[in-house]
Amino acid sequence: MSRRQPKVGFVSLGCPKALVDSERIITQLRSEGYQVAPDYGSADVVVVNTCGFIDSAVDESLDAIGEALEKNGKVIVTGCLGARPERILERHPKVLKVTGPHAYEEVVGAVHEHIPPKHDPFVDLVPPQGIRLTPRHYAYLKISEGCNNKCSFCIIPSMRGLLASRPIDEVLREGEKLARAGVKEILVISQDTSAYGVDLRYRPGEWRGQPYETRFLDLAKGLGELGIWIRMHYVYPYPHVDDVIPLMAERKVLPYLDIPFQHGSPSVLKRMKRPGQVEKTLGRIRAWREVCPDLAIRSTFIVGFPGETEAEFEELLDWLDEAQLDRVGAFKYSPVEGAPANDIAAHVDPGIQEDRLARFMRKSAAISAARLAAKVGRRTEVLVDAVEGNMAIARSMADAPEIDGVVKIRKGGKLAAGALVDVEITGSSDHDLEARVVESRAPD
Repeated sequence: MSRRQPKVGFVSLGCPKALVDSERIITQLRSEGYQVAPDYGSADVVVVNTCGFIDSAVDESLDAIGEALEKNGKVIVTGCLGARPERILERHPKVLKVTGPHAYEEVVGAVHEHIPPKHDPFVDLVPPQGIRLTPRHYAYLKISEGCNNKCSFCIIPSMRGLLASRPIDEVLREGEKLARAGVKEILVISQDTSAYGVDLRYRPGEWRGQPYETRFLDLAKGLGELGIWIRMHYVYPYPHVDDVIPLMAERKVLPYLDIPFQHGSPSVLKRMKRPGQVEKTLGRIRAWREVCPDLAIRSTFIVGFPGETEAEFEELLDWLDEAQLDRVGAFKYSPVEGAPANDIAAHVDPGIQEDRLARFMRKSAAISAARLAAKVGRRTEVLVDAVEGNMAIARSMADAPEIDGVVKIRKGGKLAAGALVDVEITGSSDHDLEARVVESRAPD
């Protein structure tokens, strides 16, 4: 009898960009005959893909490594925290290997070293689009690695390096494969999506017999030809973002922008060293909505940034009132090892941080509730993510998976995940909507 196929356990932490890294590693391992173990006990080795952005993420990653060591004993570590191996080895000296982010070859090589592959080309079939860790109907498409920005609170460039864009034809071919595989929504991700291609000097390429340049606008135009939902994440508000808004009005790409504004006070933004013409963002938002009235904007913010005064925080609340963002997240500033912001000004008292976060979230919830209430009675298209009993859980064009709200469809038990459904909005809360089916199209 032949030896069983080697099995690799996988723990993927952090953002969608790390999830894509995990998918690439698993795709390579599966193509070489490895199986993915469902638990620690059945794995021959465990790979932990870590996050190292903020202290809480570092703690979560170190805890996950410890759990894998305790339950399996053979652990390979990769991801953002791997860029600081001393943090890992200090606490977990028995790990087999530590690699940095997007170090696919090193991870696969470490797996080879400890459990050699046993490839069977008649058994080990990998689909053309690769192995994905998301549901069948949506997928993340990573267009670049790294970042050229020097935000004072962020150490991502030191962990993931400077911007390294993928050529436009390569990205569009991957998007086409995903669409052919039945994906209904592609979520475009990177560290700085609107800077796409600047490092390649907008290198030209060709796809479907047409010329494209490696730049944000051509990316949106090309993906918009796939006929599926295209959602743009991590878009910095550079002036050329304006050129993509008409494509959103035409529904070539979803009328949705995920822009990490981080604050509304010019003086705080200056200390943060945020890129783009941040002082003009409110005017830009108004102009975008004139072109595309249904545009949904989501963002994240930091409260209690070093040196933040009560007056600066009030500026942020006033900014929110005027911006009227659809989806908002926030977190209290916490020191990140190696971030210049740690020493930029006096740190805000934790109690004051907590109070400001609560005030911020009350304000943003009220804005969200009002904007959602205005949708009651309208018809819209939604994508079903899951069915729970007689309730279908879906998302509108304004909702990204796992981070935004949902649309709850009552009497939706006959629907299926991946179905595109026309619904009428019948109710709303602070963050979610309720709806009834008008017309549905079954998944392919």
